[in-house]
Amino acid sequence: MSSLTGILQQVEEGTPGSEDVLLQAVYQQLRRLAAVRMRGEQAAHTLQPTALVHEAWIRVLATRQGGAFRDRRSFFAAFSVTMRRVLIDVSRRRNRERHGSGVRPLSLSEDLSRQFSDNRCTSEILLVHEALERLEAVDSEAAELVNLHYFAGLPLTEAAEVLGLSRASVYRVWQFARVWLKAEIARLSN
Repeated sequence: MSSLTGILQQVEEGTPGSEDVLLQAVYQQLRRLAAVRMRGEQAAHTLQPTALVHEAWIRVLATRQGGAFRDRRSFFAAFSVTMRRVLIDVSRRRNRERHGSGVRPLSLSEDLSRQFSDNRCTSEILLVHEALERLEAVDSEAAELVNLHYFAGLPLTEAAEVLGLSRASVYRVWQFARVWLKAEIARLSN
């Protein structure tokens, strides 16, 4: 990862072509993370992992501010937050009235219970997003871990490395975040 740190420093300094080098260095890992994250999405989801990576990449480059690429942690944090925002935007778009308010056309060949659960999945993503915003106000480190693990799909051991936490600490923070989010989502859904 020391080479990744060097590439990130070049991007931060504005070295020409360094963004392309960075994309080549991390593309497969970002694609894998997006694929893991997309497995949890509904079956009729039109966004593919490759498109998710590309959309998040464009947004990260367009909206980054000084320091967003200073180290591995800030890079993956920026990318995971952006990936989460892309998924939230897609869910919100699907729930708009002009897009059918989340209702999919019925097909005689599909299981109706699956179609209704797909619509439920979209609203669950929005509930998680709102709860996560509230968690960030309470414990920003726990919210960052949720972004890295849940939305970016990093295993807890890799998230611990990115956040600079010990393995025991990251599991403790993850346990807290899960319990807190579960209670907050229950509160929001009532």
